[in-house]
Amino acid sequence: MEGEISIKSEDEPVPIKIGIIGEAGLDTPIVLTDRMEYAVCTPFGKPSDILIEGQIEGVKCALLSRNGRLHDIMPSNVNYRANIWAMRKLGCTHLLVTHTVSSLRENIQPGSIVVPHDIIDNTTRRAQTFYDGAVGSPFGVCHVPMYPAFCDRTRQHLVTAAKELQLTTHSQGTVLTLEGPRYSTVAENNMYRKWGADLLSMTLCPEAILAKEAGILYGSLSLVTNKECWCANQPIATTHEIIYIYKKQVDTLQKVLVNAIQSIGKEDWSEDILKAKILVCSNFANRNQ
Repeated sequence: MEGEISIKSEDEPVPIKIGIIGEAGLDTPIVLTDRMEYAVCTPFGKPSDILIEGQIEGVKCALLSRNGRLHDIMPSNVNYRANIWAMRKLGCTHLLVTHTVSSLRENIQPGSIVVPHDIIDNTTRRAQTFYDGAVGSPFGVCHVPMYPAFCDRTRQHLVTAAKELQLTTHSQGTVLTLEGPRYSTVAENNMYRKWGADLLSMTLCPEAILAKEAGILYGSLSLVTNKECWCANQPIATTHEIIYIYKKQVDTLQKVLVNAIQSIGKEDWSEDILKAKILVCSNFANRNQ
């Protein structure tokens, strides 16, 4: 595939590069040093916005606003394939992403941080794979396994980084992705709770699936902005209130990401990067096999 990252000898660690995908407002001049902006082309069209490269605490990074820097792309229209492909094309070995989520559980309160460990994909309109048989797409079919849904080692760095800042942090959670842009009903809330979902998102899938298919180590830092309508004890939050809560916490999310990037950058990830690639290759099929 285009943008393949070469695996070096056992004696030389594979250099890492961390992609960051988040909501509008996560990009500020103080985050990245040596900033360079790129318009990246992919076989799947344009990413949501320009990609910004630079360094955070000496670690190479690339940042992208998922819904555009003006937040003018609704969840179903985000070009997830172009976003992930662009990150891979730039050589990203990791993806640290932020999501705003709503709570389906009494013990997960607004303002807390969740580093999810599993997903339920309830979307219906989104391309789920790079290997779709279209002209320009990679040849063949990839039946990528989704256990675990996230890179657990990357997850642990996010959990530790949040706890070091003494933030209320949940080290696991199951996130169900809605199609959106509407919110769900009480009946749907109750159904999702019975399915085992703890949180609702509109953007986690198929992003997590595509990252796995691209062989990138992926972890989500999810900010709980509100409780869903199942909770009769709390007024239903408006979109403006949810955006306000996020903007109040954006500096905190940046601090968690910086801490995680620092700790990730100190370790050798060669084996994990190789395993992520082997996972894709070992589940790839075409008519020549």
